[in-house]
Amino acid sequence: MSGLRIYGIARTRAFRALWMANELGLDYEHLPIEIGAAGARSPEFLAINPNGRLPFIMDNGFVLFESLAITLYLAKKHSNGKLYPGTLEGEAMAWQWSLWAVNEVDRGVNIWSLHAVRLPPAERDAFKRNEALKVLVAPFEVLDAAVAKQYLLGNDFTVADLNVAAVISRAIDMDLSATPNLKAWLTRCLERPAARKALALKTKTDNETSVEVTRRIAEINRL
Repeated sequence: MSGLRIYGIARTRAFRALWMANELGLDYEHLPIEIGAAGARSPEFLAINPNGRLPFIMDNGFVLFESLAITLYLAKKHSNGKLYPGTLEGEAMAWQWSLWAVNEVDRGVNIWSLHAVRLPPAERDAFKRNEALKVLVAPFEVLDAAVAKQYLLGNDFTVADLNVAAVISRAIDMDLSATPNLKAWLTRCLERPAARKALALKTKTDNETSVEVTRRIAEINRL
């Protein structure tokens, strides 16, 4: 056993950590705790991650939260020079795209997903959905150009691709015809065996999530 524990139900950003652990072929324990007072905000788990958010990991006693920090850490620890770039410049580019994903597209994709797919039809806000699509036009064009040849950092899949693809994974249900390179790249990333394994768990937990929890997600994150 690697001594790695991943905390968080796969419907959450824990999906990103699970994908990376699968990509690396790690042995790990997955604790699928929920959001809220009965899960991440319970005293037991607040003692580990005082933010009360998911995911977080414990790796042989080392605690780390923030999903993309987790994926970068695991990639560098277990695949330095491969999944994690072996040069300073490559490392900086992996950070660049990871931060870009959080700042430019994460919120827009989540808003679109809630108001196009996840909330009950009667509770979806068409204005929010359409505004999210407008916000995503420019960054999606940037990403489309960046993956025109193959992957973000060149010919090989790296943590940069995993992080960005994981952040926008729900965009696979969008009409991406205006950004064909992005569509092909995202499909390529999400069809990797490690991604499919994590996605299957994510889809299962999505399907099992109650409407009340989905509403709570939208409320907590102001989506």
